[in-house]
Amino acid sequence: MKKLFVGLIILGLTIQGFAQINTVDLTEVEILGVNYKYLNEVGASEAAIPVKILEREAAHFDLKSAAFYVDDETEYDVYFKIPQGKILAVYNGEGEIMRTSERFKDIALPLEVVNAVFKKYPGWIIGSDFYLVTYTKSKGVKKMYKLLLENGKERKRVKTDYIGNFI
Repeated sequence: MKKLFVGLIILGLTIQGFAQINTVDLTEVEILGVNYKYLNEVGASEAAIPVKILEREAAHFDLKSAAFYVDDETEYDVYFKIPQGKILAVYNGEGEIMRTSERFKDIALPLEVVNAVFKKYPGWIIGSDFYLVTYTKSKGVKKMYKLLLENGKERKRVKTDYIGNFI
């Protein structure tokens, strides 16, 4: 019985060794999405997770497989929405994003924005915030935060860019 058990173990190990002999050379494939320029422009490390998720969804949207796609249309308006925000994206007939209008409410703010606000307005707290992004293929991207600051009964509205410069 001991010889049978040892023989099965050796047989099992040798079979696995022979399985690794065949090799196949694969060619290298590079896949670039149609909207990689959009993601490069709007995608930033300081953006909150819901923003990144919805922007990736808009960039990876396959227009040509959508039920409403028609070959002779020149532009398509597509609306993406999650509880934290929404994106209205305009695609050309090839599925490339031409422009977007993005709005997100009460998301995590970048550290630079928070530090700039607390430095300029000590003692104030951020009551609510809106993150607005406007992207145009020809003009690039514009990012802005609209903040409602509160200090007791006082309220103040301020605007900053994504690195904390007040507008």
